[in-house]
Amino acid sequence: MNSSRWLLIFFWIIYYVVHSLLASTPVKVFFENKTGKWFRYYRLFYTIFATFTLGLLLYFQFSINSEFLIKSTVLKYISLIFLVTPGIIIMIIAIKKYFMLLSGIRSVFLASPPDELKIEGIHRIVRHPLYSGTILFVWGLFFIFPLLNNLIAVILLTLYVLIGIKFEEKKLIKEFGKKYEEYIKNVPGLIPNFKSKK
Repeated sequence: MNSSRWLLIFFWIIYYVVHSLLASTPVKVFFENKTGKWFRYYRLFYTIFATFTLGLLLYFQFSINSEFLIKSTVLKYISLIFLVTPGIIIMIIAIKKYFMLLSGIRSVFLASPPDELKIEGIHRIVRHPLYSGTILFVWGLFFIFPLLNNLIAVILLTLYVLIGIKFEEKKLIKEFGKKYEEYIKNVPGLIPNFKSKK
């Protein structure tokens, strides 16, 4: 691999590390102590910062010349039908109800988000529907645009999600205790279980 691709890998790793640090409890506590009443806007500013830096990173990724790894028109249609479309639908379902909270817009009206374990709708068949939809979507995009640079980005995103889930669930167990542990036993993490209890 040339130096540009190693730089791309480095930038993606840095992006994920910064993303995780800013979302971590110790960092949020630090900023809460420093900003006081303005901390209610932390999630909103965090979302804006993450979106802006992601845009810069994607611009850099697409500015690097990259060869096609697969040449198949049929695969593109299959990916669109079975990966991209379901991924988008799952993400929309997952985000729709919690958009205000996830985006930080709700922070304009509430000092802090409510501590409540949501086990309804799509969360009855999969614990992390947003991650499931995202993985389907990005892998589908890769098969539609099978460039080496895109493969690097998708592999790193998948690893980040899988590692991130482990840490997130430890945090959720600490927050919700046995209720979340029982949830883990009954509902799978990423691959939906349509036989889960309702």
